[in-house]
Amino acid sequence: MAGAAAEERRLATVVAGWQGRPVLVVGDAMLDEWRFAESERLCREAPAPVLTLRRRISAAGGAANTAVNVAALGGRAALVSPVGADVAGDELHDCLDRAAVWDRTVNHPGRPTPVKRRMLAGNQILLREDSGGPEDALDSDGVARLLTALHCATEELRAVAAGQPLTLVVCDYGLGALPSTVRAWLVANRDRYGTVALDAHDLADWRGLNPTVVTPSFAEATRLLARAAAGFAYAERGAVRGGGDLHLDHPAEADGPSELVVGAAPGGAGERTTGGPHPTSGAPATTAAAGGPAGPTGEPVPGEERVALTGDGLSVTGTGVTVNAAAGEGVDRAVLAESRLPELRAHTGADVVAVTLDTEGAVVGGAEGSPRRSHSTPVPASHAVGAGDAYLAAMTLALAADAGLPTAAQLAQLAATITVADTGTCVCRREDLLAALGTGGEEAGHPALVGAEELTALVADHRRAGRSVVFTNGCFDVLHPGHVRYLTQARALGDLLIVAVNSDGSVRRLKGPDRPVNPVEDRIALLAALACVDHVVVFEEDSPARLIEAVRPDVYVKGGDYPPEMVPEAPLVRRLGGQVRTLGYVPDRSTSAIIDRIRAQSVSTERSEGREAMPNRHSMSERTERSEGREAMPNRHRMSERTERSEGRPA
Repeated sequence: MAGAAAEERRLATVVAGWQGRPVLVVGDAMLDEWRFAESERLCREAPAPVLTLRRRISAAGGAANTAVNVAALGGRAALVSPVGADVAGDELHDCLDRAAVWDRTVNHPGRPTPVKRRMLAGNQILLREDSGGPEDALDSDGVARLLTALHCATEELRAVAAGQPLTLVVCDYGLGALPSTVRAWLVANRDRYGTVALDAHDLADWRGLNPTVVTPSFAEATRLLARAAAGFAYAERGAVRGGGDLHLDHPAEADGPSELVVGAAPGGAGERTTGGPHPTSGAPATTAAAGGPAGPTGEPVPGEERVALTGDGLSVTGTGVTVNAAAGEGVDRAVLAESRLPELRAHTGADVVAVTLDTEGAVVGGAEGSPRRSHSTPVPASHAVGAGDAYLAAMTLALAADAGLPTAAQLAQLAATITVADTGTCVCRREDLLAALGTGGEEAGHPALVGAEELTALVADHRRAGRSVVFTNGCFDVLHPGHVRYLTQARALGDLLIVAVNSDGSVRRLKGPDRPVNPVEDRIALLAALACVDHVVVFEEDSPARLIEAVRPDVYVKGGDYPPEMVPEAPLVRRLGGQVRTLGYVPDRSTSAIIDRIRAQSVSTERSEGREAMPNRHSMSERTERSEGREAMPNRHRMSERTERSEGRPA
């Protein structure tokens, strides 16, 4: 038992070591939409259930969910991806904002945001509707702005990295966010990043990137091996560019996910055995066979996940390699994947290959040491959506923090496993990972940065432990002694303090286009560092009413010199059974006063040097929006005395 406790402490130290690690995530971002319905009867027109919608949830998906997981695990995540100027794009921005991800996405008005809509009844997925895909290609202007965003985000992260090497995560799911020009830029700029992780449906597209780690599913790994074997066979007949190179270049007319033929592995590798050592595999054969039925043209399908690579059944067609999903019965995917790890490393140039096997865990191998097998607990498919994103985020952060491969594999599998307890898109929080390691939230080194959806469950846990809840909210743009004193006094009114922070968009609407001075990720990081703050949550709305209803605080605190009856949220809090308190502020310690002093000092310095102050041609908000490839928001509201007082300070 003592040894197990020491191991848990060692793993917790690795988690603490990746705190604040700068990570740039680039790739196909999408919106996951979950529609929960009830059905009590069939319709008259057809034997189909009549569904009554009860609840709808939106979550970041794809590359966006990987970025959310990086941030939730304690890293500093920035996301670069094309996002449509549509409702789904607005919801995705909100998801990133709530998760404290640096939203450096590029708005593309002519291209819809990819969405995966799932309809469920009784937690069973009945259907999924996908919209947005590779047919909605980026135009030349969109590609140029995406490259600019990549460069700017890299430099932005470098500026706050405090000497730490940057980490890059590439999420290529074939939806068109990473055209050949962008791929070429990332390959050419590989040396700007220390650790590089790659998750791609078609790994052959990323020749030359030489990533630190690749995390293909079994189907994706099989695709690469099939393409490499087919390319080698063609090379013997002089039909493939590049001679005898094992990588298969895409034909010009088929620049997309390939297809493949699969079946029993050569030499018996992968066949299930009842005892004795596992067999080893031979090299893929190079003889082409007759063509099979058409296979997948987008993301891997379930049938493809259940089969294994064949060495004598390759068939090359006009669109690539085709698949026979009926083959492969009796194949042990883990044994086969382990036998092909060296080939996968050679074809990808990766230091580490982690072949994920969904409910069967993963097989991980590097240049040194024996391959490592990890296991997972089978769960319903609706529970496992996004678990691979959690796996990728934890694996990447661990390797970036210089953890050994066995440690990184263990933490990655643990992160994926603890996220699959319920239906929805999986996100692993740092606190949950530490709790699974037997350590408390105190070892996280900072209060929990949580999403709005998680807050209700956290509050329920606190209440079961008999703790009273204090709630407050504000912009907290420039944290000053008035804020610290106010929050300390608020914390003394109960057992824990929850601080709700206005998102950047909300601050702009309340205070004008030149605010906030500090982005939301910086504001919540400073608040989380205060010992008096237990949980920090971001909200997009102008009012925290929705959060107040979810939390039902015992005490709601506002700052200012006015009585509780004048607090706009007072009626709601009292209706929910809570009390309202107002606390005074520290004179001459307001955000506006600090900003005014800085501006006055700047003007005075320029005049003393004989220079005229530069005119403010563009507001800070507009410059920031343009650097992110989005149009600046209009100045709907001016700064108000009432807003300043709501943060506990004078206007």
